Amino acid sequence: MQAPILEELKQRIGDTADIIKIDVDQNPQVSVQYQIRSVPTLAIFKNGEVKLRQSGIVPASELERLIKENL
Repeated sequence: MQAPILEELKQRIGDTADIIKIDVDQNPQVSVQYQIRSVPTLAIFKNGEVKLRQSGIVPASELERLIKENL
């Protein structure tokens, strides 16, 4: 469900931010490293630091706002 929202978000923000999807089943070390307990979990990073972590489905407009707040 989140994939089409992320595609819409990419159209909205262009090159302002990179969007990366990681399959935590295929990359369990990511779940451990970032303490991911539920899927989907979205994280905003800036300079390698987690600025925001959000679990659950989030609309593109809300994600766009969160990205702009954390630039």
